[in-house]
Amino acid sequence: MNHINKIEHLGIAVKDIEQANTLYEKLLGVPPYKQEAVESEAVITSFFKVGDSKIELLASTQDDGPIGKFIAKKGEGIHHIAFDVDDIVLELERLEKEGFQILNKTPKKGADNKLVAFIHPKTTNGVLVELCQEVPK
Repeated sequence: MNHINKIEHLGIAVKDIEQANTLYEKLLGVPPYKQEAVESEAVITSFFKVGDSKIELLASTQDDGPIGKFIAKKGEGIHHIAFDVDDIVLELERLEKEGFQILNKTPKKGADNKLVAFIHPKTTNGVLVELCQEVPK
């Protein structure tokens, strides 16, 4: 049984979503297919699809939000890698048993019709890992 199916997306923290949309549209040759606000995370997200891969741009709506703090500390750049899973609850339980520090014991609604949960970068060689499960429509 596969626990992780694939890389779902790479999350990139940006200061200005419109400027970043223009830049990535030029870079990737496609416009974003979706932009949405995720109030619980104080971000505006923008998604680009390139083949089977996705890029998520994240701009903070609050200086003290998670992305605002990240940019203040580290600047713009890769924020997280997200993996697609079939059952996020079982995967969180498995990873916790393996010794990973889970930041969200209960998955929450994220962008792009996903349930999401994060693993602390202290237990993943400095990389913030997001698990994503498609929400049934």
